[in-house]
Amino acid sequence: MSKGLLRISQVVIDLLMLSAAFAMAFLIRFDGELPGPMLVRLLLTGPYAVLLEYGVLFAFGVHRMSWRFVGLPDTRRILTACVAASTALIGVRLGIGYVGLPAHARYGVVPYGVLGVNFALSFMAITGVRFARRSLGEGIESKRRRPVAPGARTILVGAGEAGVLVARELTSRPDLALRAVGFVDDDPRKAGTVIHGLPVLGTTADLPALCSKLRVKQALITMPNVPGNVVRRISQLCESARVPAKIIPGVYEIVGGQVNLSRMRDVAIEDLLRRDAVTLDRDELSSFVQGKIVLATGAGGSIGSELCRQLCAFGPQRLVLVERSENALFNIHRELTAAHPELDVVPCIADITDRARMLELFTAQRPNLVLHAAAHKHVPMLEWNPGEAIKNNVFGTKAIADLAVEHSAEAFVMISTDKAVNPSSIMGASKRAAEVYVQSLAQDCQTRIVTVRFGNVLGSAGSVIPIFREQIAQGGPVTVTHPEMRRYFMTIPEACQLVLQAGAMGRGGEIFVLDMGEPVKIVDLARDLIALSGLREDEDIDIVFTGIRPGEKLFEELATKGESVDKTRHPKIFVGKLQRVPREKVQEHLERLHGCLKSEGAAGLITALQRLVPEYEPPGSGPVAVQSKRMDLASAPDLAEPALVPATARQ
Repeated sequence: MSKGLLRISQVVIDLLMLSAAFAMAFLIRFDGELPGPMLVRLLLTGPYAVLLEYGVLFAFGVHRMSWRFVGLPDTRRILTACVAASTALIGVRLGIGYVGLPAHARYGVVPYGVLGVNFALSFMAITGVRFARRSLGEGIESKRRRPVAPGARTILVGAGEAGVLVARELTSRPDLALRAVGFVDDDPRKAGTVIHGLPVLGTTADLPALCSKLRVKQALITMPNVPGNVVRRISQLCESARVPAKIIPGVYEIVGGQVNLSRMRDVAIEDLLRRDAVTLDRDELSSFVQGKIVLATGAGGSIGSELCRQLCAFGPQRLVLVERSENALFNIHRELTAAHPELDVVPCIADITDRARMLELFTAQRPNLVLHAAAHKHVPMLEWNPGEAIKNNVFGTKAIADLAVEHSAEAFVMISTDKAVNPSSIMGASKRAAEVYVQSLAQDCQTRIVTVRFGNVLGSAGSVIPIFREQIAQGGPVTVTHPEMRRYFMTIPEACQLVLQAGAMGRGGEIFVLDMGEPVKIVDLARDLIALSGLREDEDIDIVFTGIRPGEKLFEELATKGESVDKTRHPKIFVGKLQRVPREKVQEHLERLHGCLKSEGAAGLITALQRLVPEYEPPGSGPVAVQSKRMDLASAPDLAEPALVPATARQ
């Protein structure tokens, strides 16, 4: 059927439904025995009443609604339109009552009782015909999607809004070959109820017994925002029942009341370490980004690419991608232009240490905001190549920060690391040197220069998670440096959201410290990944301890003893303020360090770096691993000295 013919048929059906409702209202009002005068009234008032009602429905846009996908929001709009139409009819009835009309003219007056019944019937008729069309369409679609095999018996964990969406999707998608047997939920108010045709069978503690009793083949966690410790507990219960646990996508992937179950996946390490969702001040972020020209360095990396994805949501005027890896730049540029065709995305192959090339870019693009994510980051690799670490992390940062100031950028945001705190590696010391320089630069310039410091991000290129997964895929062993090695972790999206929020909050010169939660033992990550792979430690995969590598510490820190740590208005962002080193002194140290790049070897570089970063303790100059202290971010007081608590003492 053509689109025009379909529209006409829908109008005709609506008019017929309204006419039938109006006639039935008369019959119901008079108990099915319609007196002659009332029959005349029905015939006289019917046309104008039906046309008036349809005109109001048209004004409310009811005619544009898709009958195939009608839902609760559409029902609300139809109800509002019917209320407005009935109000208009009552208004006409009242108006006629106040006008002195001859007796025969009163045949055009509709009784109030008829109007009341007509309101209910017209609403039911208009919504009913649409839901009938939806049911018919879903039935036809369901027959087309016949499962190729019997549906796997699946228990749904979580009977909240997302769980209902999943149950609805499973009902309409037999091709997924999943058969829901019921819910488990820890809310006592839901016990024994039936939700979307599925019973709530018990709590999560009942999972092992229910899986055995109901011959369940898998459990599906339908709680997209549940904390990681809950996911871990549910996964362990499923493991004890020998039932695989799967999880639905995050809530940000559930759009318009639809959940894409084709993206259902196994529980991942990111789910086990999940924390409360980040709350953003979107108005502040919009004013920070919207309509601005934004330049992002390291745009093809793990952090840089996610920053660019999130920037696009806030409507920049132009996004300039700076990346020296052609393949990485090609991939992120293609992704962003496909997802945001309306956005001006400019890909630029460039090395941040090439000042002439970067000057050319800044002159051509005139960025308002500069997000600096480009850096060398692998600790052992930079111990072998200290000159390249300093060239990129220190002097590359200096070049970008200087150009941002020279071209009057509004803000410059540098991404730093917890390894810059009391550094024991070239990587950490080079990032700390960059922090020192940008802080000195912020003392007397109009550009708001801020630094954001955080720990490890899950799944970034070359990080521990991908390495462990590769080792497990090869049959092991999984290599861990030390049984007590601990690190802070957060997901890439969470880190990037907080980087943007901190950048928007900054006034210049701050070092923002992100709340990384509790440190995690690396060996526990390895054990979790082995278990999530369906294997068992010792039986299937061995864990081997290889010893601490050069430059590594057992524990990382997020703030130094000399920093003051203050709360900000955001619960997951803290600000650490160091006493700034005079710019002239910093410049003197940098000139000496730059000279060592050409004239001296690694020993000279390290000596020069120590003068700029006195707290730097290279391997061999102190303990192999410092029993570090960490800042208790959740209870950091507004004092001159930070609250530093030994990580091993925290409960």
